[in-house]
Amino acid sequence: MSADVVRHVMIRGRVQGVGYRDFTERAALSRGLTGWVRNRRDGAVEAVLAGPPALVADMIAACRRGPFNARVDAIEEREATPDELALGGGGPFTVLRTV
Repeated sequence: MSADVVRHVMIRGRVQGVGYRDFTERAALSRGLTGWVRNRRDGAVEAVLAGPPALVADMIAACRRGPFNARVDAIEEREATPDELALGGGGPFTVLRTV
């Protein structure tokens, strides 16, 4: 079995005010992922996703589509740090406050 991966994604476009964080939370929980999602004051949505590589890749693909009313223009993706993952509190996937 593969080791879990932890990815940081920054999603840009029309991703606030369209249910994007709720979409991300539900999609991540349905895949059994841990991590978090939050709005950023610059209009982006930021997330850290942790779990089996195939499920994290599937989740990032879902983030590229987003919820019905969203328009995703770009996603920046990189490996996340343990400190970034810890912002979620170590429990199930969660929604954090805007930064």
